[in-house]
Amino acid sequence: MDPADVMSGYMNTCKHVYVFSSHFHEDHFTKAIFKWKNSIPNITYILSKDILKRRRAQKEDADVWMTKGAVWEDENLKVSATGSNDSGVSWIVETEGKTIFHAGDLCNWYARFLVDGTPEGEVFSEEFGQYINPVAEEKWFLGELKDIRKITDSFDLVMFPVDGRIGNGYTLGGRQFIERLKVGMFVPMHFVMSGFESAWRMEPFCKEKDVPFWCIGHEGDSITI
Repeated sequence: MDPADVMSGYMNTCKHVYVFSSHFHEDHFTKAIFKWKNSIPNITYILSKDILKRRRAQKEDADVWMTKGAVWEDENLKVSATGSNDSGVSWIVETEGKTIFHAGDLCNWYARFLVDGTPEGEVFSEEFGQYINPVAEEKWFLGELKDIRKITDSFDLVMFPVDGRIGNGYTLGGRQFIERLKVGMFVPMHFVMSGFESAWRMEPFCKEKDVPFWCIGHEGDSITI
């Protein structure tokens, strides 16, 4: 969950720490996060309700449970739960005059079938062991982007999957996001299994669109914006 031990720097802090989890998948959620409250006196857990439905946590574990369309705020930030074409939600967080987006597992996951010229209709994916409809899946993804635009069309920072495991066209989802919404800085995520270099494939497109891109080099890397 935290191989670079980044969270140790936030333990015993006097700042208010907010912990988000977009859905139940093990690369986005672990019960280990609940141990942090033993070392962080002022901590708020904001979790997707699918984690509760999947019985990965108890109702009392989180301060806030959210589904698509829900809005929660306190004196420090405002959180809007937006949709996903996978599990759970994505997040819009407004704080200190800035608007941040975390995609969760929102992405054009079947892009390789589209760029390879697959005709509309179902195809069998050996990887997933099931039939899928890439065109319908893309429409779902783009529909979620339209719903996000109804809330805001401009973000200071966007964290979005750039996962080489998707195969050919794995940057398509990120490119479609940038084409439809204003992005102040693009931060790739969900790429560790395919290597840090794989995420850098987004950089030329970001430069073309005049969008700053964080070229993350290693686990625990940091940037000040």
